[in-house]
Parts: sequence; C-alpha cells; structure tokens
Amino acid sequence: MEGTEGNNGDANAPENPSNSPSIQQQLSKNAQKKLLKQQRYEAKKAEKKAFIKEQKKKEAERKRKEWEETLASVPEEERSKLIESRRELRRERMEQRSQEKEEKIGRLTRAKEVGQNIVIDLEFAHLMTENEIHSLVQQVMYCYAVNGRCANPGHLWLTGCSGEIETQLQRLPGFDKWIIEKESQSYIEALQDQKENLVYLTADSETVLDELDPKKVYIIGGLVDRNRWKGITMKKAEEQGIETAKLPIGNYLKMSSSQVLTVNQVIEILLKFLETRDWKASFFQVIPQRKRGEVEPEECKEGNSDEQGEKDEPFEKRKKCIEMSI
Repeated sequence: MEGTEGNNGDANAPENPSNSPSIQQQLSKNAQKKLLKQQRYEAKKAEKKAFIKEQKKKEAERKRKEWEETLASVPEEERSKLIESRRELRRERMEQRSQEKEEKIGRLTRAKEVGQNIVIDLEFAHLMTENEIHSLVQQVMYCYAVNGRCANPGHLWLTGCSGEIETQLQRLPGFDKWIIEKESQSYIEALQDQKENLVYLTADSETVLDELDPKKVYIIGGLVDRNRWKGITMKKAEEQGIETAKLPIGNYLKMSSSQVLTVNQVIEILLKFLETRDWKASFFQVIPQRKRGEVEPEECKEGNSDEQGEKDEPFEKRKKCIEMSI
C-alpha cells in the first residue's frame, strides 16, 4: 500500500518528477502504464480524503448543534450538571491518554535495551520520485505507530536518514520526540561493530528465515516500487558482505494478487512473530485477505510498495497513524 498524496490541483505544489517527459521516456511501456495507474489512484485518493474531511466537519457541526439544543431545552440546574458531567468525562479521557502515553514511552525505552533491532534502510531516495518518497514516509510513520502499540515492541532504526526523506519526516507531528534511532549514516557505518549480526531481508535471498535471533539486526529496504529495481537489495547486501534472508511466506500461503509487501507490512509481520512465535498466524493477521490465495508455496517479495497503496489497510486502522506524538 502506499500513502501517496496528490497535489489536489495546487498550482504552487512542487512538480512530481514522475510526470516529466524525461522520466516517462526512461520507463518501459509497462512501467508507464503502472505510473498512470498510480497517478489515477492518487487523484482518487485525494478526492476521498477531501470527502472524509468534509463529512467529519459536518458531523462535528451536527454534534455541536445537538449539544446546544440539549442545553437550551433543560432547566438551569440540570444544564449545570450536564456541563460538569461533560467536563469530568473529558478529564477522565485526558488522564487515560496521559497514562497510555507514559506506558508507551516505558515500553519503547525498554526496547532500546532488550528489543529486537530492526533497521529501515533509507538510502534509496535517489531512485524514487517525490510521491514515492512521501509514500515511504507514511509507511515509516505507520511502522512507529504499530511498534508503539505492541506489548513488547522492537527497537527501530532509520539509517541513511538525510535529504528529502529527512525533510519530510521532520514535518511529521512529534517526529523529534520519537523513541527511535535516527542516523544520517548508513547501517554499515552506524552499526559497524555489529556487522556480523546484520541480516538484510530480501526476497532474492536463498536463505529462509525460520526464527528471529535477538542478537541479529534485521534490515528492510526502504524502496517504493521496487519493480523498477529488481534485485537491488540483494546486490547491495552481497557487495557489503552481510547475511541475507527472506520471510517464509511461501511455506504458508499463496499470494492471489500483487506479490509485493510494504515496509510497514514486513515490520508488522516481524512484530507479530515476536509476539506469537507463529509465522502462519503473523502472515494471516497482517497480509490483506484479498492478496491471499490457497495455501501453496509461492515466493513473495518483502519491503516494497505496490500501486494500490493504502487500500490494503482498513481506514480505521490507518487513521491511528496520526497519533504519533509522545
């Protein structure tokens, strides 16, 4: 899924590099068709977002009027009781949120010491369009949200965090307070004393991941639309002399449509496995049903995005991503 946003017709919005003739001429006919499909999806998604925003606005206005009418229809004494009751409910909600926030901070702080280390490799920005970078940033945001809700979260790293990706990440509410490692260096430099423990997760590996080793550091390639760059993560790992592995998806299910998983789906699968120690349960809880076919061996690619974007995630689940600030 992607989290890309269209420009909504804003004349002052930066031009999408993928719309330029020079970029399109470099793409094959098949890639151009996929690009047009993605652009249509982004336009439709922008319309849907605007519609939902307007509906929320109308609902808020309806509730406000309903509250005012309720207050106007009761005696002064009962009106005071209603107002005080509402204030008390708000105080309780604020206290609950504050407690949940403290508990989340405690879990993520503890994960720095004992949690499974998981790296998102952000060194592929130069291969992506602006919209694809935006999509990746949305996925990173979702990764942090999901990890924060886990009873036993992992410890997330962002390496190669610089340039346009860093700029977009800095715009996220509360990003500066995230309990996460942010490195402008590559993982090879940032974790040079642990090179023997680095494992790049790539579908091109011949090694199937059976278990998660707490001593290992698992790396996921932050690359949207890897179809243009087949084998790039495997080649990178081989050149760096580090281990590779792939998720054992083919042992448990067959993908019925797109065989591409997003970065956040891969991380959520890893987190589910840490919780359940059950690969099959982890895959079936995370991979959308529309993508699952019969339980037959089939290879599946990890850590990348398809054109269908956030269709893979229910709206109510996705909207929790905005609750980032801690």
